[in-house]
Amino acid sequence: KMEGEKKEWRVGVLTISDRVSRGEAEDKTGPAIETFITSHLKGSKIVQKSTVPDEERDITAALLEWSDNERLNLIITTGGTGFSPRDITPEVTERLLEKKAPGIVYAMIQASLQATPHAILSRPAAGSRGITLIINLPGSSKAVSECLTPLLPALPHALGLLSSVPAESTHTAHHQKDKDQIFTKQ
Repeated sequence: KMEGEKKEWRVGVLTISDRVSRGEAEDKTGPAIETFITSHLKGSKIVQKSTVPDEERDITAALLEWSDNERLNLIITTGGTGFSPRDITPEVTERLLEKKAPGIVYAMIQASLQATPHAILSRPAAGSRGITLIINLPGSSKAVSECLTPLLPALPHALGLLSSVPAESTHTAHHQKDKDQIFTKQ
């Protein structure tokens, strides 16, 4: 297969909201993410969707189950990225990431700033754990296309790189070659 081509990207959508998890509010953002991803990310399939309260153990359990056990390619969370005392999604996510992806965060905030000055208050995290790319979105259905659109050109490439993680030896060998060149040049 060509790089970036894959039969299917397995995607999970995690809504993080006390009110939605208690049935006091309707989840509009989770379904908006599902619609956006399936119509814009070729080969994507929503294989998991869930709602959890803004509780560290619930968020952690879902992210670990989907990344480590089910080995989804992409997890998109919505909610818990603001400044309220219960907004802990980025902190919980960052503790689980093996590699952070600040460029993804930058692109989302930059795009959101075109729509609202309040984007500076958003605190998303993004990065990888194993073969899984995890991206936090704000809990707003308007933010879905705002934040995900700028990521679309690079998303298949990122998922392709992560899905070949066992071929890490190539990656390491490549960097070892770079190091050898650096140390042999005097």
